[in-house]
Amino acid sequence: MRVTCPNCGERDRREFYVKGAALVRPGADAPVEAWHEHVHMRDNPAGDVHELWYHEMGCGAWLNVCRNVVSHEVVSAVLAAGSDLGGAR
Repeated sequence: MRVTCPNCGERDRREFYVKGAALVRPGADAPVEAWHEHVHMRDNPAGDVHELWYHEMGCGAWLNVCRNVVSHEVVSAVLAAGSDLGGAR
């Protein structure tokens, strides 16, 4: 599998560490129900899924990678810094 890093270009997937689903986190003051939904009640879709990938053997950037979990096709890869995944502030 090949992933196109916005900083380094096309790379082998073994250069990356996959953290998991790229989800928007609830705010720090969100009710416990919101955190329960975020941590325990996730969907498991077949198709395109956004994931957080770390380019550990390259530029060290966090990427928001859209990957089809059925075919393993990488649909897109963008810098996670612009994805607003850190939750409400």
